[in-house]
Amino acid sequence: MATTSTPYPNQRLQGAADQQGTSKEGGSMSRRQPIERRTLHDEIVSSLRDMITADEFPPGSKLPEKSLCDHFGVSRTPLREAFKVLAAEGIVELLPSRGVRVTQQTLEDIEEIFEVLGVLEALSGELSCLRMSEAEIARIRELHERMVDHFNKGERLPYFHLNQEIHECIMAGAGNRHLADVYTRLSGKVRRTRYLSSLSERRWKQAVGEHSAMINALESRDGERLFRILRDHLKNKADAARATLLATEAEHHETK
Repeated sequence: MATTSTPYPNQRLQGAADQQGTSKEGGSMSRRQPIERRTLHDEIVSSLRDMITADEFPPGSKLPEKSLCDHFGVSRTPLREAFKVLAAEGIVELLPSRGVRVTQQTLEDIEEIFEVLGVLEALSGELSCLRMSEAEIARIRELHERMVDHFNKGERLPYFHLNQEIHECIMAGAGNRHLADVYTRLSGKVRRTRYLSSLSERRWKQAVGEHSAMINALESRDGERLFRILRDHLKNKADAARATLLATEAEHHETK
């Protein structure tokens, strides 16, 4: 996968020279307002996930610890705790005495993970049709409608957040801890890839239609139908992500 030659892939972390402080990692970042202590951990983890998902820190790149501390207005301790969470999710790798690196998956890794996720999510859908309450299903419908609103406005990242929340709610609704545990350990590894799959306008529109079919099957408690929809949904997502990644790699080689 492509990497960047710039010291800080996250362009939002760069500001005017008179508002920056130079870091040991070799660059400078605009300072962000310190995060409130009560939301410190969750906010840092969530922000880093989004930076990596949106390719601001591409696969294989190092996370600049000092500059990120300045960016968030925090010390190294809470930042390192956030790194541990992301490492447990498979999003980054902790390198002894060498810092933190964004996990780099091969195309084969990604395809194999999606094969497993397709089965896991399909099973979760079938079980959720049997076990979810009406209130839980209504909650997913509400999330879906908000997600569609972001789609209509062309807002990819907010759309993606709700998209992932819907999948996670269906997984939780299956009521199987072991199923959810395996899913959690795998899904983080392809979070960025799932986001990239929506960069194609055609695929994005197709995915919204698939989500509508998912919600309808869930509301009618048609477990067999939801099983098929989710399995095919993950396969289509994997195919779109594969095409995007191959195109990105080809573009990277052409610019060398």
